[in-house]
Amino acid sequence: MKQITKDQMLAVVTEASKRMTEAHYSSELVGAFYDKQTPACQFITAHEKELGGTEGVVSLVFHCALVAEAFRRAGGRVRSLSYEDLDAAAHDSLPRLEKVQLAVHEFIMANVEHPEAQKLVGMIALALDSIA
Repeated sequence: MKQITKDQMLAVVTEASKRMTEAHYSSELVGAFYDKQTPACQFITAHEKELGGTEGVVSLVFHCALVAEAFRRAGGRVRSLSYEDLDAAAHDSLPRLEKVQLAVHEFIMANVEHPEAQKLVGMIALALDSIA
């Protein structure tokens, strides 16, 4: 996969920040990710308790959707993740992600507070990196 730069990641985050005032922006972004990434979202939902409930799940999916958008803009074709893709990315996802996609890793560490959520977003990002 093409390396996502800090500027590319920042552009995605900046656009999202500006669009948060739009009534349905975040729900549409989350819904589109759910539609495209069903196995990933099922995996995330299975961690609902550790994430603090439904709000934690939605927040995590929102961050995953931003990461997927960064991969898409970097020129990757972002296909749906399989359970096998997720399994391959599950072990030590954050340290591995830091080596292959530093800007994405930094985004996660700066914007996702909950350690379990950081690991899950990192895993999804690493899986996206491997297929994009």
